[in-house]
Amino acid sequence: MVEHGATLLRTACYEQHVLAGANLVNFHGYELPMWYTNIREEHLATRTTVGLFDVSHMGFFRISGIGVLKWFESLATQRVTSIDNGRCAYTHFLDTNGVIIDDMIFAVTNDDEMSEMNDSWSVTNSETILGVPNASMISVMWDWLQNYLPQDGSIKVENLSDHTSILALQGPFSKDSLISVLGEENHVGRFKGQAIKPNEFGITGWIQGTGYTGEAGYEIFIPNEQASLLWAELLKDGCNSGIVPVGLGARDTLRLEKGYLLSGQDFYWTGLGDSESHKNLIRSSIETQVPFGLDLEHDFIGKDAMLEKGAQEKWWGIRYEGRGPAPRMGHIVFVEADLDSEQIGIITSGAPSPSLENKGIAMGYFRDVKEGQIVYVAASKRKLVPAKVMPPPFC
Repeated sequence: MVEHGATLLRTACYEQHVLAGANLVNFHGYELPMWYTNIREEHLATRTTVGLFDVSHMGFFRISGIGVLKWFESLATQRVTSIDNGRCAYTHFLDTNGVIIDDMIFAVTNDDEMSEMNDSWSVTNSETILGVPNASMISVMWDWLQNYLPQDGSIKVENLSDHTSILALQGPFSKDSLISVLGEENHVGRFKGQAIKPNEFGITGWIQGTGYTGEAGYEIFIPNEQASLLWAELLKDGCNSGIVPVGLGARDTLRLEKGYLLSGQDFYWTGLGDSESHKNLIRSSIETQVPFGLDLEHDFIGKDAMLEKGAQEKWWGIRYEGRGPAPRMGHIVFVEADLDSEQIGIITSGAPSPSLENKGIAMGYFRDVKEGQIVYVAASKRKLVPAKVMPPPFC
């Protein structure tokens, strides 16, 4: 997945980013594009045409063996055994105290698909799970999963992250862009996945209809040595889709508009240390009010502790009703337009929304609020901005 620079890691598409004039920044130890032109342009292009993202800093695990779905379900908040072959799903993982360690999108597949990806695949006669841990949590999730592996060796977890590049193609015209390069047979529907079928460029790997923008699109998992070629061929825009490369800045505003949590910002695991400064982010799945991925009809690690603690605060979205400095992580929210009134919560993610003419939007954890209520964001030392409580998505 990476080559080593002097101090930062670089993805296989690094030279392509340089050629495209990317503004490169340090992101969790990786040298990645923050933007190519500007955040707003790239955000709106993804919403209206199609954007191409290099998200190779994310991890890629392969988990296989007899009974793997039942085993994975014992660790995950998702009802994994209900996910059919060829489908993807979202889940949290909790520690024994009921605190979120990480979230993950995963796919369920089988021997036939894995054999298409890898000629040397050893048949398992069972399902296989392909999971994508967050960039900063790869080693944490690897160690955590190892702790719960069956002693008989029936389940195997493989970390393919260093050998895998991930490109995300997102937007209304993403299907046209994909088909123009990889062919119709490699189109997959929303939250479906398959091995990449033969194509004129010899691209191999896995493709699934997922992404963290809220738009239709794909995430494409390929060997590092194929990443630069696929990136360049997609950007040739043979179907005149209007595709543009998109950096981390727009990736963040896109996921915020749709209300998607960000690991380390909207929740934080105590096992990483420094819990005191992150105390507002130590959360359970119930507190996040995740509308998918939490199934209480099965047993999983942390379930009882989570239910016992309950939720004093819950995750909500808020949208500015007035003008003022943009909402940002750490801003305090008050019940009234008075800095001496009751503090009811704190913002964990916030920004101007490019899709809403830069209206301020934010997410956070709040106490005793209801949908439609007006609250007040301390956007500066002297400015309280009224905002309406609402469940995302914002647009």
